Amino acid sequence: MSRKVISGIAIVLVMMASLASCVVQKECREPELDMPGEIVSGRNDSLAIADMEWWKFYTDPNLQDLIRKTLENNRDLKASVARIRQAMEMNRISRMALFPELSGQFAAENETNDYYGENEVRDPEISAKATLSWEVDLRGALRWGRKKGMAQYLETIEAQRAMQMSLVAAVANAYFELVALDNELAIVKRTLNTRKEGVSQAKIRFEGGLTSETSYQQAQVELATTASLIPELESEIAVKESEIALLAGEFPSPQKRSKDFDNTKLPSYTPIGLPSDLILRRPDIRQAQQRLNAAKAEVGVKNAERFPKFAITLTGGVEDNDFKNLFRSPFSYVLGNLTTPIFNFGKNKARLKNAIARYDEARFDYEKKVLTAFKEVHDAVIIYSNAHEASELKLNLREAARKYVDLARLQYLNGVINYLDVLDAQRKYFDAEIGLSNSIRNEYIALVQLYKALGGGWSPVFAAENDELEQ
Repeated sequence: MSRKVISGIAIVLVMMASLASCVVQKECREPELDMPGEIVSGRNDSLAIADMEWWKFYTDPNLQDLIRKTLENNRDLKASVARIRQAMEMNRISRMALFPELSGQFAAENETNDYYGENEVRDPEISAKATLSWEVDLRGALRWGRKKGMAQYLETIEAQRAMQMSLVAAVANAYFELVALDNELAIVKRTLNTRKEGVSQAKIRFEGGLTSETSYQQAQVELATTASLIPELESEIAVKESEIALLAGEFPSPQKRSKDFDNTKLPSYTPIGLPSDLILRRPDIRQAQQRLNAAKAEVGVKNAERFPKFAITLTGGVEDNDFKNLFRSPFSYVLGNLTTPIFNFGKNKARLKNAIARYDEARFDYEKKVLTAFKEVHDAVIIYSNAHEASELKLNLREAARKYVDLARLQYLNGVINYLDVLDAQRKYFDAEIGLSNSIRNEYIALVQLYKALGGGWSPVFAAENDELEQ
């Protein structure tokens, strides 16, 4: 074959591949994001709290241990790693489709023909052959298939990272809820002791004729009401512990935790970074991007399948009717196979339109992911800011309620007010303590959600081989 012929064939192949790419670019519109200059109006931070690794962001040692156990043992996370391996092997299959395939065959047969009226004929045959087959990627179907396989592989990686981000947030969320329940139970038990003292005092004053029986009975009602809260809280604590154990891949068991929230005061202002950083940092957005890339590659595959396919098959070896002359009997076979769809009632065109529609679906899903991410950050910033302000106000309320109780007790002992006023002050102080505990819990949980919304909470945990493939 002359150089001119080879050059001509090469030019034709390049032109056909270029035409296929043009069709894909024409039919697959790019996502319309039109992102704003700021994630939240008035916030233009160059840094973000999500740039911190989770073990630096969550400073409680017990919480750090729980997160590590979860990332090591969580069954959903292990399943996601298995899906990564599946996608990696499928990607290798799609890559190898571009190269020739070599297969070997050794066969021995003995055919006997005993037709009516004729002598018996025996036709033994022994052969050893190797076959080399290669499909020439005229329209880029195999190359598009390779791009699809790579995108699907990277999608599983981003899905695993998104799951890790969600798991870190789920563990932190459950942990702070558990600490808050412990704190609430401690408040109830302290209040219960106060109620018992109140009942004793009310009884003494009632029996001494200093107060009516109404005050004594009211004190007993407050005692019973407070005591009834303890079983409910203990049940909630046990359920929350089993929830954390499930996340960590364990059977239900007590969970080690701190007695109170971190002593460090939470910041009132948290940097959130730039819109472009948010798109790159959120693994769920990158997952949607890879799904979009896979859908685009599928359009390329379906478009290429509408045109001819050319395959070359070369078979060579030895073949004879006995072993003695086997290696003196060479055999060769060359086949060039050009197949093309002629008329199939528009099936291939329909498959292409279907792939384009799937791409549009993936494109809209990607656009929604971006909008959702901005919404989540916007909402998380507002919720955390208000939660931080609410904690300070609840702290002031508790201090005021404490002073109210002290004053009410003093006035009651001096006979200025009755015992019902003391109980009312104690109820207000109890509610203020519970309110402050819940407010601090909400502040911590709001910070967890803000950290998650910004894409914080995951770290690469993959082998070097996977990282090389991703690059």
